[in-house]
Amino acid sequence: MIHPLKFLTVAVLLAFADFSAVAQNLQLSTGVALPGKAVTQQSADFVVALVNSEPITNTEVQREAQRVLQQLAQQRRPLPDTRTLVAEMLESLINKKLQLQLARDSGIRVEDAAVEQAELSIAAQNQFDLAELRKRVQGDGMSVSQFHNQLREQILLQRLREREVAGRVRVSEQEIDQYMQAQQSSPDLSKLQLHLAQIVVPVPESPSPEQLATLQATAQKILLRVRAGEDAAVLLREFAGVIDRASAGSLGLRTADRYPALFVEATRALAAGDVAELVRSPAGFHVLKVLQTINPALPSTVTIQSHARHILLRTSAQLSAVDARAKLEGFKKRVQTGQAEFAQLAKEHSQDGSAAQGGDLGWASPGMFVPEFESVMNSLAAGELSEPLLSRFGVHLIQLLERRQVKVSLTEQREAVRAIVQENKLEEAYRNWEQTQRGRAFVEMREAPL
Repeated sequence: MIHPLKFLTVAVLLAFADFSAVAQNLQLSTGVALPGKAVTQQSADFVVALVNSEPITNTEVQREAQRVLQQLAQQRRPLPDTRTLVAEMLESLINKKLQLQLARDSGIRVEDAAVEQAELSIAAQNQFDLAELRKRVQGDGMSVSQFHNQLREQILLQRLREREVAGRVRVSEQEIDQYMQAQQSSPDLSKLQLHLAQIVVPVPESPSPEQLATLQATAQKILLRVRAGEDAAVLLREFAGVIDRASAGSLGLRTADRYPALFVEATRALAAGDVAELVRSPAGFHVLKVLQTINPALPSTVTIQSHARHILLRTSAQLSAVDARAKLEGFKKRVQTGQAEFAQLAKEHSQDGSAAQGGDLGWASPGMFVPEFESVMNSLAAGELSEPLLSRFGVHLIQLLERRQVKVSLTEQREAVRAIVQENKLEEAYRNWEQTQRGRAFVEMREAPL
């Protein structure tokens, strides 16, 4: 049986894809006006465009522009040119209006339960209960019904895009192979990160052929012993008269373009723990071991799994989020003072399928839990208890038991690459589809937005 916290399928992730941005916008204060313009409420209102006879007004464009400006101001990013921003917002609204029309004409509907679930998700991500979320929405000048309509439109658009675009994108095994080969053979060196350790056998400036051969043979012996797993400290002592001790050891984690090209060429295709073939540089012979490699364009070959347990209290008319937090805080104190066992409290009080196992959730890889739960779990040390946290399922008390590093299977790596390739293809497919819909529509441009 799948644990309810582990429900995040691709479809669910897509359904909530836009809500994190909405949640961020809720934290913004109102009143940021366009440079050199009056605030939206004071601008004259008129129709700026007709989309299949449906109007877009100046107020709508200005409102969208102000929303973007508020977000940029919150992030302390530079503000764009006003005219360019307004033009982009108008084009965005045209595309949105077209797609909403298409979704409704196609019979796509959004049930109230989906809107309620989206609202709960946003509240949980911000660690609010629903009452606090709605209070903040209203503080930002939006009614709760307007907020619900906004969520409904986002879900509607997402379902349309899934049906019209996502459902038609397929990734073949050959495309996965091609992507992996391309990233391994020609990675972006400004993003590829390498952590190398080295042992250097120096070569004098003008060595005789005999000297060079002897030093190379010594370096090769060291390389073989490093590959066999011999401790570097032993080698440093044994070859003290040959090895350059000052340059031996870790070179640090850095982007590949900050390493000598010779080092990158020798190691970039290797996995953590591998030792490269002997590298000859003007300084001498280098034995290079890969301690860590991070290529953001490729999935990691190892992952960190967490073993945790929790107590879940579901909120209801009889138990508010505030009361649930207080109850879990009491449980936490009892566990910390030795008055109760976590597992026993979970068996007696937790309201999910893990209660019978003392709240034990088993070993979990990244992405198996909902984000608000996982981010708190990841911040804990082994044995540590969290503060009570709110998720879309209720209020949790988490205890991390242990962590471990495990190798990712080839099948899992390929599935991760499939997701990367699919995402890239989706972006292109969506742009093409959006342009096609735009070309088919009747759009009449009226007055330019103020």
